[in-house]
Amino acid sequence: MPRVTPILRRAHKAIQELDLLKVLQSEINHELSSNRFQKGESGSPEDFILEWDSPKSQDVVLRKKCASGEEVAISALLGRDTFQGDGSFPREALVKICVKKPGLNSLLQFDCIASRKGGNESEFDIQNANYMHSPSSLDSSFYKGPPFSSLDPDLQHELKQYLATRGIGEDFINFLLLHLHRKEQGQYVNWLQKLKDIIGENSE
Repeated sequence: MPRVTPILRRAHKAIQELDLLKVLQSEINHELSSNRFQKGESGSPEDFILEWDSPKSQDVVLRKKCASGEEVAISALLGRDTFQGDGSFPREALVKICVKKPGLNSLLQFDCIASRKGGNESEFDIQNANYMHSPSSLDSSFYKGPPFSSLDPDLQHELKQYLATRGIGEDFINFLLLHLHRKEQGQYVNWLQKLKDIIGENSE
């Protein structure tokens, strides 16, 4: 019975694909019903406009113009896991903030990390504060400041207040963390659905 073996192989493959489809559908249902990111504070975008939020990319770009005429641009994406089991958001956000004074080409650039490591309070840490002669300059006119943690504590506090007065406070950080985690979750569900559709088409 030489034809039995190929038939059994195809049957076994069909069973495996059916099991995989069930697993994928179960994972999709779990993600859609879990509401993992509903417990924390939703926060507020604080007048920032979401300028870039492609479903095919991991990053987002937000921008606002202050009453003073200053322009603030923010780019952010999720970074590493925080490894805090009680945290509402399992990953930190890598945040780059640029502040441009009206009438000037120079700008201040802040490299920051935002996270939620338990409770309902977000943590926002500045890693570096840099000066750029112009938005396109990456040569000698780019001044990279010392590590933020090495600065005088009073200066660290003043720089954090400088960003807070421009709308980058706890409400905004909560909004940003929630948006980035929901974005990642949506991309994961879409990937699962595409994989499920491919397997379903091949098994027909």
